[in-house]
Amino acid sequence: MTYFSVEFMKLPYPRNKDIEKAILHVLNSYATLSPQEFVPVVKHELARRGFFVGLVTEKRIWRLYEKLVKEGTTLDYLDVIKNKK
Repeated sequence: MTYFSVEFMKLPYPRNKDIEKAILHVLNSYATLSPQEFVPVVKHELARRGFFVGLVTEKRIWRLYEKLVKEGTTLDYLDVIKNKK
């Protein structure tokens, strides 16, 4: 076996449930988080959990955050949702 025959595993892509778990973890861990810092911190948390974050968009993170707030799973700590019904 040579040095160059080592196989590298590809990182998995995060599913919506994985992103939702990361969002909830970030909201529970950081008390003073601004909306501008939110997306990079969520991406960092996903990377820390072993996911490939290259294709995770800002829009997807905000869509899932809005879904969690509207379902009542979490409160709107960032105060960015206009209609909270």
